[in-house]
Amino acid sequence: MLTIPTHIVPGDMAAKLLAIKAAGFQAIDLSLTDITQFDGTLADLSAMVSGADLKIASVGPLDAGVNPAQLAAKIALAKELGSDLLILDVADAACLPESLDPLGAVRIALRPARNAEDAVRDYVAKTAQASIGLGYNSFHALGDGSRPARLRDLDGATVFHVSLWDGPSLPMLPGQGTLNLGGFARVLARAGYVGPWSVGVEPQGRDTVLNAYRSLVTTLSDAAATEPLLRSSTPDLPPKVPARGFEFIEFAVDGDGAKDLETTLTSMAFRRERRHLTKAVTLWRQGAVNIVINQEKAGHAGSAFAEHGSCVCDMGLRVHNAAETVERARALGTHDFSQAVGLGELSIPAIRGVGGSVIHFIDEQSDLHRVWDIEFEPVGTTQATPPAGLRRIDHVAQTMRYGEMQSWLLYYLSTFEMTKSPIVNVADPSGIVRSQAIETPEGDVRLNLNGAADAQTMAGSFVSGRPGAGVQHIAVQTDDIFETSSQLAEAGFARLHIPRNYYSDTQAAFDLDDARTAQLQAHNILYDEDEYGGYYQLYGQAIFDGFFFEIVQRKGRYAGYGARNAPVRLAAQSKVRAAVAS
Repeated sequence: MLTIPTHIVPGDMAAKLLAIKAAGFQAIDLSLTDITQFDGTLADLSAMVSGADLKIASVGPLDAGVNPAQLAAKIALAKELGSDLLILDVADAACLPESLDPLGAVRIALRPARNAEDAVRDYVAKTAQASIGLGYNSFHALGDGSRPARLRDLDGATVFHVSLWDGPSLPMLPGQGTLNLGGFARVLARAGYVGPWSVGVEPQGRDTVLNAYRSLVTTLSDAAATEPLLRSSTPDLPPKVPARGFEFIEFAVDGDGAKDLETTLTSMAFRRERRHLTKAVTLWRQGAVNIVINQEKAGHAGSAFAEHGSCVCDMGLRVHNAAETVERARALGTHDFSQAVGLGELSIPAIRGVGGSVIHFIDEQSDLHRVWDIEFEPVGTTQATPPAGLRRIDHVAQTMRYGEMQSWLLYYLSTFEMTKSPIVNVADPSGIVRSQAIETPEGDVRLNLNGAADAQTMAGSFVSGRPGAGVQHIAVQTDDIFETSSQLAEAGFARLHIPRNYYSDTQAAFDLDDARTAQLQAHNILYDEDEYGGYYQLYGQAIFDGFFFEIVQRKGRYAGYGARNAPVRLAAQSKVRAAVAS
């Protein structure tokens, strides 16, 4: 049974129950605070929960140090509500009651803080009452670095309730931190635990319930893949999706936006190769990079432009099975997307993405991978533009308000087979931007999530006035950045100027010779390296709404994103922005 504490859910009780049921939970952990604030009888409250097709998995938590009269009152309250479980939080061994009388229809779960766990386990064993057991919170159980395996000798029958919280420094939803929650769940299942699985931390805004459900189901279903005893605890849904690359990036623009974008693409040696059979949509291509320019005033692109102005409105990912991808996303609470298709057009499976955008899925199970041949025709005449060595999309950076960042992180990690890197704080001249990279195991799809806490930063300016997040830059990969840069210079590519002092600092940091340093400076290319390899970055000037392209080259096994260079890049962009504003 999947359950959630009511106190983390916004709204009155009716709104809480509606949101909890809609998300997919089967039960609630009814907070004592919510009971106190409910303006009605306990019978009314119990009937409201039943009417929402939910169960009361537990009542509480109550501090274990309360006096016997208070404890008796709460036991009676739980019984009247129809719940058979009261949770007592045990901060330390001194809080344990001297004795607990048999409780009949109501059980007590003693949920210890980490330093009280041994004492609570001893207490439960010595009490030896079927109505007195353990409650576990993974944040306390694992937050000090403990491994789940230390619980392998636990008698699962003595565990009445389990809460999955991530950490280790602050309580987080599963998947947001670094605790081994999958291992924790597997160990408890092998020990014989068959009770409710709860989730929750402090409220995280309007998406709290959906995020909590996604994180809990993902954690348990991932663990169930190697532990059959867990499978009955999770809904049946397709496995995580291994995204295999970017099929396309689509822009919604008007005439002016199209002109700016086409000018930039031309200067990057992209070719206008195809146009849609019936719509004002064109395909620009170089290597495996497909850029779609959509000037339609109707449909999703038209709506996206009306809401955001010129922007990235759609992203296509290559997957093994498009239908299963949408099925998994839908099962985790993501809204799928559809719109009317014209005669001869493909109905491509899609879901809603960041900031109201859309993610389409292309596979080879059907004709989806032939979309460019089916819906488009070659452009009759095109300028003979030699390619500049741009091979594939390296990564896409999505900028959002910091409060949205964890929500979108869970969105991607729960749907796709991806891993996350630690959050990096990047210094902008006007504040701090928090950046977190996620990527598929093979590195075919990389995303940078940038959270803007200050409206004055470049990232903050980008999301200011937007109803949601958006794609702020696209990085394209080359095998020889200096050759590419030379070709782009001839084509008129407008690059970002990097201060000369950056290069003396970089030369000293990586012991570069004078010739390589001068070469970097001449091309305005930034450089980073680690023990695995090197990384080159060339930035274009921003076009509309702060959007820009980046060109990168990876050497060896370098897997980062040039974090040391971000403050320099942001400072250079801020200087350009200030000059334009003046």
